Amino acid sequence: MSHAVIIKDAVKKYGDFTALKGVSLEIKPGEFFTLLGPSGCGKTTLLRMIAGFNTVEGGSIYFDDKMINNLEAHKRDIGMVFQNYAIFPHLTVAENVAYGLKAKKVPKNEINKRVDNALDLVQIKDLKNRKPNELSGGQQQRVALARAFVIEPSVLLMDEPLSNLDAKLRVQMRTIIKKLQRRLGITTIYVTHDQEEALAISDRIAVMESGNIMQVGSPEEIYKKPIFGLYK
Repeated sequence: MSHAVIIKDAVKKYGDFTALKGVSLEIKPGEFFTLLGPSGCGKTTLLRMIAGFNTVEGGSIYFDDKMINNLEAHKRDIGMVFQNYAIFPHLTVAENVAYGLKAKKVPKNEINKRVDNALDLVQIKDLKNRKPNELSGGQQQRVALARAFVIEPSVLLMDEPLSNLDAKLRVQMRTIIKKLQRRLGITTIYVTHDQEEALAISDRIAVMESGNIMQVGSPEEIYKKPIFGLYK
């Protein structure tokens, strides 16, 4: 079951620098929610706080009504897709996708079935026995996607997952990501600096600048009534 993600007055500091300045958001269960903004605005910092990779220095983060500020990352029931894919070079495609299921001690026969289903969804089942160095960038990204959602997380976090792909492949992959998210109904928080990508893929968007939320709205609202000065 997907969680709502509720952020109340979240603060993050690095020494004298305040990366997040009391951010508040409410993300609905099953929503595709994008954090949009330029490099250094705090969007990845916030995503890493939700994931449990960064500490929370002020405010609170909840999954539904459970505060997760001090909950270890591996207990948060999240899937994560990174900019650099972070797939294991020594494992085959199928072994990479199975990794999280093995860690959860899912029975072997169920692992095989779920891995096949996941590879089917991202349309690379025929590549299951290949190693990552035998794959294109787009194929590696599909492996990372399959590995993230095969564990059936309650929340899926995606940090600039398409930035290393060429323009044509980015458009193709964002269509696949949106279809998968719709089909699986997983609450998804997506980080990007690409306005076009955010407008195409999101249910709602939070525009960030200098550690603050400047605007929250549907793609149509963000496109038609942007706050002056945000878009460069």
